[in-house]
Amino acid sequence: MTGEARAADERDGRGREVTVGEKAVGRRAGSGPVLLGVRHHGPGSARAVRAALEEVRPGVVLIEGPPEADALIPLAADEEMRPPVALLAHAVDEPGRSAFWPLAAFSPEWVALRWALEHDVPARFIDLPATHTLAWGRQEDEAATEGERPLDAQEAAADDTGAEPADSADPADSPDTADAADPADLRIDPLGVLAEAAGYDDPERWWEDVVEHRGAGEGDALAPFTALEEAMGALREAYGSGGHDRDLVREAYMRLQVRAAQREFEDGVAVVCGAWHVPALRQKTTVAADKALLKGLPRVKTDMTWVPWTHRRLSRTSGYGAGIDSPGWYGHLFSAPDRPVERWLTKVAGLLREEDRIVSSAHVIEAVRLAETLAAMRGRPLPGLSETTDAVRAVMCEGSDVPLALVRDRLVVGDVLGEVPPSAPAVPLQRDLTALQRRLRLKPEALERELELDLRKDNDAARSRLLHRLRLLGIAWGEPAASRGSTGTFRETWRLRWEPELSVRVAEAGVWGTTVLSAATAKAEADAVTAEALADVTALAERCLLAELPDALPTVMRVLADRAALDTDVGHLAQALPALVRSLRYGDVRGTHTGALAEVAAGLAERVFVGLPPACAALDADAAEEMRRHVDAVHGAVGLLGDAPATGHGRLRSRWQSVLRVLSGRDTVPGVIRGRAVRLLLDDGELAQDEAAVLMGLVLSPGTPPADAAAWIEGFVGGGSGGGMLLVHDERLLALVDAWLTGVPAEAFTDVLPLLRRTFSAYEPGVRRTLGELVRRGPGAGSGASAAGAGIPGFAADLDTARADAVLPVVRLLLGLDDVDENTNNDLAGVTG
Repeated sequence: MTGEARAADERDGRGREVTVGEKAVGRRAGSGPVLLGVRHHGPGSARAVRAALEEVRPGVVLIEGPPEADALIPLAADEEMRPPVALLAHAVDEPGRSAFWPLAAFSPEWVALRWALEHDVPARFIDLPATHTLAWGRQEDEAATEGERPLDAQEAAADDTGAEPADSADPADSPDTADAADPADLRIDPLGVLAEAAGYDDPERWWEDVVEHRGAGEGDALAPFTALEEAMGALREAYGSGGHDRDLVREAYMRLQVRAAQREFEDGVAVVCGAWHVPALRQKTTVAADKALLKGLPRVKTDMTWVPWTHRRLSRTSGYGAGIDSPGWYGHLFSAPDRPVERWLTKVAGLLREEDRIVSSAHVIEAVRLAETLAAMRGRPLPGLSETTDAVRAVMCEGSDVPLALVRDRLVVGDVLGEVPPSAPAVPLQRDLTALQRRLRLKPEALERELELDLRKDNDAARSRLLHRLRLLGIAWGEPAASRGSTGTFRETWRLRWEPELSVRVAEAGVWGTTVLSAATAKAEADAVTAEALADVTALAERCLLAELPDALPTVMRVLADRAALDTDVGHLAQALPALVRSLRYGDVRGTHTGALAEVAAGLAERVFVGLPPACAALDADAAEEMRRHVDAVHGAVGLLGDAPATGHGRLRSRWQSVLRVLSGRDTVPGVIRGRAVRLLLDDGELAQDEAAVLMGLVLSPGTPPADAAAWIEGFVGGGSGGGMLLVHDERLLALVDAWLTGVPAEAFTDVLPLLRRTFSAYEPGVRRTLGELVRRGPGAGSGASAAGAGIPGFAADLDTARADAVLPVVRLLLGLDDVDENTNNDLAGVTG
């Protein structure tokens, strides 16, 4: 709007100038819409909107947002609705294509909704319908597939990753919107431009000073909006659409909705929208021109509902572009009735005390004084987040950024998770999941936590099944973690964290079924049929057992048997066997029948035994190392498979040991595999130490190229297999390695050094230190374990029974043996010795 137009707007129909207060009264009488330009998720804007609506008392409130959500507005008054929440729109035929419109308690749009519901005033959303927004995202994907230049991600209103509509031109949105690839498509950041004009280098700080710390207009609730409209009008005159061409279409639709509301309601219309759009909504255009911009827009069928949101997702660092770095701080500014700085620093002190840091009331008083002093020195009306953060760092954290990071994560950003009432529309799968969460007492939480499950308990077993089924559906609410307790199959540890986009994943998984069980079963069957690799099918079989999907297992097993029969790649077979054998361990704990699985696993193992020796011939270094890992995996799998009662194949272990003997003696097999085969036989007691020493001596003889000998050593004592302790306790093997190493020619030493360095660097520091002491003393100088330890710190010629007895109380405590008789003590003493 030009200066002349603004001046004309200040006069009534007879040319008489009117005051701002008279203008507000005139607008209440229906002379024109009251345009309340805001910053999305701005607490200052939210307070100003509430004050303006109280003064204007419009007949209808129009809000920037998808019109499909009009039917959902009454749910905002439900007692079980707790922000932050978001409107979720997704394509019916393609649920993964979705868009969010987040709202926090301090969002102006949420405040406008609540005001309208509390005063029985109609409220409507007037932004471009989601049916067009989601269709735009589909067009971009198709253009990118065809090699065309896709529109900028911020220009798109939604994408298939679940990002919210990127209304980036609004002052509410992220300032990181410039597209430097093409100057012609430069996208401005309104806050950044205004802050720079005011002499600020930080748009967030400028906004706090001019809006958050100023409060509503004194005597005129519309004054802040008038000033902001003038500023945005100047920017629109200078930059036009600012590179946001789609805003022109959105604004045309909003103008049409405002006109319709004006015709329908005589008590006046109030519009709550991004301040960037206000000049465009004030612009005089014809209905025909606006409809022409909307002609031919693409469409997709959409569904919409409310979903929980989090403060963390409101921050820019989450990737959702909501435009605020500190949602927790903004929420505090909005909710604090008075003395926001004092209340904030008290909250920080409470958090630090919970983390066992010494913070007293004197710290809080001093931090408040420092924050106020910093604000005065920096010319700010009130201390902002930067001043309070500096005060916390200096006074409460003693200059350390480590506890300050906790304050930022827990308070400045925060882990607040909203709630949506059960009456909100949802896909059937979401309703079933919600019912299961309540029955199993698994409440979704934004804060990450660990969950220990004992599968011998019915409720814990049901929780495990639910989490595994959700993972199979791609709903990663929980991720398995390493257990800090027992490593048995009856215990599981999960790391849980509910993210808002999981609501999209639930909607997307709804195509597989109406319940979690039926959807997971259908998804498993489809994945089995479309799996590309044999290992994928075996992994899927394992997941089906973990998730207890008996109806899906026959299909998976049939596909597995067919793939195993046709696959001739030994590497694929060896890669698939371990996951298949691990699945057999779940039968006892989970009560799952694994007989068919055992038969397939045994047949797969036999095929590996036959094909492994020829597959290990003539391999380069990389292929040999990969095959060595397969040998280790098969060895572990055979150990489990041979012990499984369901297999009925007690001879598998002896067959595997025969294969290892073949691998250990063939010259065509790479050294790293031969060395590993010897080591596995030695560990199983199938090869005496004398035999292992003979084989090592042959390999380390002068006739063997140094590189081949080094690879053999890598296979024998490397790979994290405990080879270091083997060398510590068997001086003959250490002497062989030492004698060979000292005899390697100088010209070949540089070639074998990297391999040896990789082998020995994997040992524990204590093992390396002991080996160094042995080598310095001269391995082989003594005999037996006693001589090996003589003169080395921590070793002695004879057993120290006094030191051994000292650990018995600790062992009893660890084993939970409160009353241990004399025989038990003697047994423990024997074990310790």
